[in-house]
Amino acid sequence: MDRVRGARDRLNEVLHADLTRGLVSRGYDPATASPRFNESLDLLAGRKRRYVQEPRSYFFPGLPTIQVYPRESFAWLDAIEAATADILAELQALMADSPDVFAPYIEAEVNRPATQADLLDDDTWTACYLWRDGAPVPEIAARCPRTMAALEHAPLERIAGRSPFALFSRLTPGAVIAPHTGFHNSRLVVHLPLIAPRGCWFRVGNETLTWETGKAFVFDDTIEHEAANESAETRIVLIFNIWRPELTEAERGLVASLMEGIAGL
Repeated sequence: MDRVRGARDRLNEVLHADLTRGLVSRGYDPATASPRFNESLDLLAGRKRRYVQEPRSYFFPGLPTIQVYPRESFAWLDAIEAATADILAELQALMADSPDVFAPYIEAEVNRPATQADLLDDDTWTACYLWRDGAPVPEIAARCPRTMAALEHAPLERIAGRSPFALFSRLTPGAVIAPHTGFHNSRLVVHLPLIAPRGCWFRVGNETLTWETGKAFVFDDTIEHEAANESAETRIVLIFNIWRPELTEAERGLVASLMEGIAGL
């Protein structure tokens, strides 16, 4: 099977090279061409795998499959990135006063099966919540006023009893988060790296990113994603959810009503 896979990969590279040469002869320049077209060429030649939305609980139809959204799609990110130093300072002060402020990201819940059971109660991936289940966490929010103010620049997903959802996510050296998908595709997830040592990476679909302090990105977590910290230092990222920009205000209200209704069943 390894020989077959190797032969397939070599043939894919030959196909990609032949296609590219033909395109170049007709004026194609990979450096200036549409990134979407470049990706389509990689998919056609088998250099990349095509990923789709796979929400675990709720699927809203008709939404585009975009792994990582273009930075320019969210003008409000400028204000949040500008607050990076203030956010980090609040987090560091919080950690200095309360060393146990982080808890396992995956925790057992009553009457609900565990997701990512391999990380259940694991202290290699931990969280400190600012917003949880739609309400601020008083003891954390009070210590992080500038962080809470910065979050108000974003179109936070707001569903009574469920969201906003915002946290500091800590990944210790050697930690690995296996491939998984999120619960519903009516939202997107934002990462603002605060402490980002070299050797940490994040993959969503067929795109692999490295966190850079103060440089946020927005992705669809219903597309398979994974992460790892291969450095010798701890990585910390501010994570929060936003409404998908493609949803109208009326649709957002309907989704919120549906989720609130489900919670009441």
